[in-house]
Amino acid sequence: MLRNLTDILSEEGKVESLSVPYEAAFFQKDGVNCKVLSDEPIAFVFTNTAKGEARIEGKGSIRLQCRCDRCLKRVDIDVPVLIDENVREENADRQTGDEQPFWHDAKLDTELLITNEILVNFPAKILCKEDCKGLCPNCGKDLNEGDCGCDTFVPDPRWAALSNISLKQ
Repeated sequence: MLRNLTDILSEEGKVESLSVPYEAAFFQKDGVNCKVLSDEPIAFVFTNTAKGEARIEGKGSIRLQCRCDRCLKRVDIDVPVLIDENVREENADRQTGDEQPFWHDAKLDTELLITNEILVNFPAKILCKEDCKGLCPNCGKDLNEGDCGCDTFVPDPRWAALSNISLKQ
């Protein structure tokens, strides 16, 4: 959603609040696809801090349905969204060293701003529970439901050459 901030930038001391829903149906990061479950909007506050400058604050959380990294069960996670950005009208038309792709022509792309914040706060590992045992590498059974009975012995590869020696004379 594009939000024009011209009125905020032009009137010193002006404060405006706005609730913005995250409209994406899916979120993707590093090959992980998550369904967006949250329908609660992010609460934004736009504040004029000086002539042609504004502070953008946003607070909320997005609920995503992802898969556990170990057992592939569906897991609902809440990703916090805490936005605190300063923008200037003069930077709206040209990119600077501090690029803000969500800000162009005094228009704020709230969808991109929220997506960037989810990227920053997305967990490194998604687990259904802290001690998830994952899947058996041989048969694929969920080890959280019980042992599968597969032989999980992995010999030390440094001794592999000795396994070919015959003890018979």
